Amino acid sequence: MKPPTLEVADIIRLAGDSFIGRNQSHLGWHQLQVLRAIKHCRTAALGGHLDQCSRCGHRAISFFSCRNRHCPKCQTNARNHWLAARSNELLGVSYFHVVFTVPQELSALALQNKRVIYDLLFQASAATLNEVAADPKHLGAEIGFLSVLHTWGQNLQAHPHAHCVIPAGGLSLDHSRWIHPKYPFFLPVKVLSRVFRGKFVAGLKRLVRQKKLRFHGKLKALEQPRAFHSFLRLLFRQDWVVYAKPPFGGPEYVLRYLARYTHRVAISNHRLISLADGKVTFRWKDYAHGNKKRKMTLTAEEFLRRFLLHVLPHGFVRIRHFGFLAAPRRRESMAVCRQVLAQAPRPLSPAQPATAPSSTTWPCPCCGGTMIIVEKLTAQQIRLRSAEWTSMNTS
Repeated sequence: MKPPTLEVADIIRLAGDSFIGRNQSHLGWHQLQVLRAIKHCRTAALGGHLDQCSRCGHRAISFFSCRNRHCPKCQTNARNHWLAARSNELLGVSYFHVVFTVPQELSALALQNKRVIYDLLFQASAATLNEVAADPKHLGAEIGFLSVLHTWGQNLQAHPHAHCVIPAGGLSLDHSRWIHPKYPFFLPVKVLSRVFRGKFVAGLKRLVRQKKLRFHGKLKALEQPRAFHSFLRLLFRQDWVVYAKPPFGGPEYVLRYLARYTHRVAISNHRLISLADGKVTFRWKDYAHGNKKRKMTLTAEEFLRRFLLHVLPHGFVRIRHFGFLAAPRRRESMAVCRQVLAQAPRPLSPAQPATAPSSTTWPCPCCGGTMIIVEKLTAQQIRLRSAEWTSMNTS
């Protein structure tokens, strides 16, 4: 894939200061930290190292990455390490993909209460899958799955939903056999929708009783119990969207499939088209109208406002495991699953060849040789070296 011609970092460099100046009172330190990290990612501001080709002697400076989880440029390595760890947890069965989405009416409340609402989304969707799967009418089994939180729609507006990837079937309640699903889409989505709605609304009531929800601005009226219960009745009258995709292939395919979801950010650099006259144009899919590909143009400041809607609370875990894949019992449960499936343990992922600490991961642009790190540099040293090289090249 060709490098993108425009990056989120370019938009931040152009409009970030004016955006911060106008919205300082509304921005948290974590959002400011994200803007700064993306702005300086792979620039001299973060420091770097001097590389030299072991074959032809070509020299170049490489800049450090910010490694922020919201940065579009820093997700590839994190995703690859995560997928390598997951490869030993896959079973030799097909997998299902189920998506739980909260109604649009809850988006504003979620933005004001990100940590508790997103956590409730995880817990309600997981409890729904576990409860319906354990019912003998539907599966009668203990299941395991992972969930990934996404908070955005293609137009960058708030759209909280959880992607759940689930092995096809589960362990019988006595762990003596593997039970295969009865339905073409794993579990009946109408049942999942009703149970999910009930658990989520019950969770909202619990959060209010515990005084863990905040209401600001247009939502201030919901502080009154009568108004809040009317709001909940409105939510309960509508169907909640639970979407199940057809089953897909075995372990190797699952890893490629997961790569599309696990470490995504609100928008990739490759979706950006242009930045001109203070406006950003990007590609998006209009799911409400047959997945039509469209273009959207926003002011740079509106683009940044929407981008920052999806900054997660500090330390919030956006990929979680449930059921027999939950961390405390994962190894033991996977051994039981493989035993009842008569499946030998998956071989560990081939270890990456040991790389000398001085080696880099890119070839020499002149001869294709190995680039070797010869010196680590601070931001100040890079500025001085760059000035020296510029002086030498112009003299």
